[in-house]
Amino acid sequence: MRTHGDLKDEEATGAAWEAGRGAVVGASKWGVGAAILAAAGYKISPIYRGLTFQFKVFIQMSAMIMGGMLEADRRLREHEARIRVQKKLGIGLDKASWEKYEQDVRAEKARIIARQNEEK
Repeated sequence: MRTHGDLKDEEATGAAWEAGRGAVVGASKWGVGAAILAAAGYKISPIYRGLTFQFKVFIQMSAMIMGGMLEADRRLREHEARIRVQKKLGIGLDKASWEKYEQDVRAEKARIIARQNEEK
């Protein structure tokens, strides 16, 4: 029988990879955008030119982290919706695995009933 909270679950692994890819893509997109804005700020603004290098790096990293989080969250929500639809339609579940799942559920139910009868 399948246990809850199994970290080696195929669904959890797939979701983690999807979120990871989203984080990389989001950080890249927002990093490029922040670099373009930094170049424009350096050329136009004397205030931006006066900032320390460390603060400029902080601003760049903040944009990349925020972009990574936003894109990872978006992709994870899309992945969850896709998996929900697949489960609803039964895509990816072959008959043998479904029958094995049903047998496991019946066996677990029988064990619970047997334990309850022993306690009486």
